[in-house]
Amino acid sequence: METIASVLTDTSWSPYAVGIGIGLLSWLSFLISGKPIATSTTFARTGGMIEEMITGDKARQRPYYKKIKLQVNWQWMLVLGVVAGSFISAIISGDFQVGVWVPSIWASAFGDSALLRVLVAAAGGIILGFGARFAGGCTSGHGISGTLQLALSSWISAIFFFIGGIITAHLIFNVFV
Repeated sequence: METIASVLTDTSWSPYAVGIGIGLLSWLSFLISGKPIATSTTFARTGGMIEEMITGDKARQRPYYKKIKLQVNWQWMLVLGVVAGSFISAIISGDFQVGVWVPSIWASAFGDSALLRVLVAAAGGIILGFGARFAGGCTSGHGISGTLQLALSSWISAIFFFIGGIITAHLIFNVFV
């Protein structure tokens, strides 16, 4: 029988357990802050804060940054917690590896160039960021919080997240390989 401590050393968890955990976290987010879980605005805020460090107060005068407010808030701390928690989890489970830039499935399809892997990952992240801003939210904002609130736009977004992911996976691993 597994104990709570032994669950923390597992490299993967049951999707049902994780789903329940995300549901509880969403409920707590609404209860405590009155706001849904979302993360993509955090990256836009961070970009604005970086711009502010370079250009000074000019960044805060941009209409978009006035709208989203350049500040470290609970959402920003959530993203920081996800990164820190992932790192701690990888360390505790023994799954953390230094210097593994190219996963084996990628290497078998596209070679073992770390530079190519980083460039493609960066390009994908940039495209994803623009898509999230264009859609008014990311997978956590629409796919978790929006569907939880039964927002039609979020259900449509979530359906297309899956369709886009299936098409992309098919193209990458069946057409290009």
